[in-house]
Amino acid sequence: MEAIKFRLSGKTGFFKKPDVNINTYFTYNNIHKIALLGMLGAIIGLEGHNQQSRKIKGGLMDKALEYPEFYDRLKNLKVSIIPGGDRGHFTKKVQVFNNGVGYANRDKDNHPCNLVVYEQWLENPCWTIYILKDDSIESQLMNKLQKYLLNGECVYIPYLGKNDHPALIEECELVELDVAENITHIDSLFIYDTVEIGDDPYKDYEDVFMFKEMSPTSLKEEYNFYEFSELCFTNLEVSNINASGMFYKNKDDILAFY
Repeated sequence: MEAIKFRLSGKTGFFKKPDVNINTYFTYNNIHKIALLGMLGAIIGLEGHNQQSRKIKGGLMDKALEYPEFYDRLKNLKVSIIPGGDRGHFTKKVQVFNNGVGYANRDKDNHPCNLVVYEQWLENPCWTIYILKDDSIESQLMNKLQKYLLNGECVYIPYLGKNDHPALIEECELVELDVAENITHIDSLFIYDTVEIGDDPYKDYEDVFMFKEMSPTSLKEEYNFYEFSELCFTNLEVSNINASGMFYKNKDDILAFY
């Protein structure tokens, strides 16, 4: 099976968690699938949430446009993500700045005010991304995505979460993957429910680590709310694979696609 492989990085990144009810906005530790699909859609010129909102406000939204275009056309894409941070973690720091747009500097009574924003940013995030070249999306769309990634082209500038965080895409290549058999470990993020984990690291000399995070993996059709899966990154050995998993091998790396 052929796949597109590239390195994704940036100086900073911010993938906002929607379930925060305090004055600080927190980020997911890793780029999640919806954000990755949005970035890939931007590269090849697919419309996003902003264009969808304009169509809803203009009364043009119908059943065929319930998802933003990027998600509607790329949602079945199978991806694998290998975090480049220390044991799956990236350093995070809260940044404080003023929101200078006019509508944000008014209170509920329309009096002038100063909106102070607190955001938790990832520092020097990086991932190795694999995109499986199967029949999950239209062949014409896959060919366009491959062409743009390999040639360093884009319609819209790719970002890591928002336009404060430009994304760097490099080392893009086509690789041939083999179906993984007799899996003893997984080198990428994987959906925790698809795997049974043992108690020992698969390399005897390593200290055990396990990183888990509830991460968006799909959008609910009504209202486009996130639907979550528990993602895991660990060096613990794999004791069993459930039938729902999709695993491939690139050299010595075992990759989980979802």
